[in-house]
Order: sequence, then C-alpha cells, then structure tokens
Amino acid sequence: MTSDQNLALYTELSGFRLVVLANRFGCDTDVSRKLHERLLDGLEAAAGRIRTIMALERSVLAGDDEYAAYRLEGETEIFGRLTINLLDELDIDFDTHEYRVNGGDWSIAFTADYTGVDIDYPELIALTDDELGSLAPVIKDITRETGIAVTASRVSYIRCGGS
Repeated sequence: MTSDQNLALYTELSGFRLVVLANRFGCDTDVSRKLHERLLDGLEAAAGRIRTIMALERSVLAGDDEYAAYRLEGETEIFGRLTINLLDELDIDFDTHEYRVNGGDWSIAFTADYTGVDIDYPELIALTDDELGSLAPVIKDITRETGIAVTASRVSYIRCGGS
C-alpha cells in the first residue's frame, strides 16, 4: 500500500474506534462491555501497526536505515494477516491431539472407556447478530471497509451424538 492508502486506513480505524467508544455507552451486560473493549484493543493494535508501517516507509524513502525495507515487508505481511478476536480463540495441535483455549494450558482431546478411544476437540461457534447486538453492523463495516477480519466466537465442548 502507498502512504496515502495507509493514512486513509489509519483514519478509518480511528473513526471506527470513535464509533465503538460511543456504542459502548449503551452496554448493559458484562459480555457486551468485554466485546467492546476487545474490539477497541484490536482497533488500537491495528492503528499502531499502521503507524509503524508509515514510519518504516519514511525511513525507506529517507534511506537512513538499511534494514527498513525488510522490516517494512515483514510488518506489511503481519498486518495482512491481522484478525481481531473478540471472545475465544482455539488452538488445535492435530499431531499431538491437544488443544488450548485463549492461550491457556494445553489439554488432551483423548477420551477412553470400555468402548474404545475417542478424539473429540471443542469447536468454535460464531456469535449471532442478536448476541452481538449493536456491535454487529459495526463489525461488518470494519471488515468491509478495512479488510481486517473480526471474529466473535465462543468455545463449545458439546460432544457429537456418537460419543
């Protein structure tokens, strides 16, 4: 992206941050407040990444840092993969059959009884627009206008019917 595009994206992120701040005043539950706070944190992180990219672009143009171009390439790649997670995050290691929720301790997915061994991982279930409330259209606008993915999912430990 060019500096102009980055500046426009930074402005969009700042505008969305203000919208989320204003929207937060209508929160009536702890979950809603948590969603708003996590979205604000994610928007601030994205804006910080854009500020870093713009600083590296200036450094490349000035030619005062011989590694700035490499760092700029890395920062741009990282920003391209940026996702804002509002609730739970699930990591699964299929090689060891373990999983962890929100960066916590790894748990084994094996269960065993007299019928044999099962491997059963929890799954992520996306929050509905009703559960997101007034934040749902804001999240859709953020994704559409900035390209930054915003996920709001919770972990479900419900076992399949055959277990």
